[in-house]
Amino acid sequence: MNNKSRRAPSLDKIDLKILQALQADGRITNRDLAKRVALSPSACLARVKKLESDKVITGYHAAVRTELFRPTMFVFVEITIKRHLIAEFDSFDEELRAMPQVIEAFRVSGAIDYLLKILVADIQEWRLIAQKLLKEELGVEKMASHIVVVEAKLFGGYPIFHQRDA
Repeated sequence: MNNKSRRAPSLDKIDLKILQALQADGRITNRDLAKRVALSPSACLARVKKLESDKVITGYHAAVRTELFRPTMFVFVEITIKRHLIAEFDSFDEELRAMPQVIEAFRVSGAIDYLLKILVADIQEWRLIAQKLLKEELGVEKMASHIVVVEAKLFGGYPIFHQRDA
């Protein structure tokens, strides 16, 4: 999620239905999508292109079950940074972006500064990543890790409609 101030595009219920349908099936044809949201194919395509140009849709991805083709271990990591300076956070962000094993990273409020989701093959690879994160120049004060035992619910897309709107 990008926190830079930018005017949010105005979306109507049809746009939201398009987003919901594309999250469920990013490979849906424009013709089938148009039928699903009750638009002509040309009007539907124009809306999708607008959602893309407004950066509401930022890409199309395949949901992949990594455990079927490689060793997979997820680790959630809580990080606290020693010095709460913007430059320190920005530098840490840069380091995280350079680590392919860090698949998601969030600056958060509360007792910790970051929550990371990391994908590694095994405990040995996690140990190497932990050592990288604890390098003195990164300014980490505390780190706590939580190894995922069971994925109770996989990411299936963001809720598009508020409960009261559905």
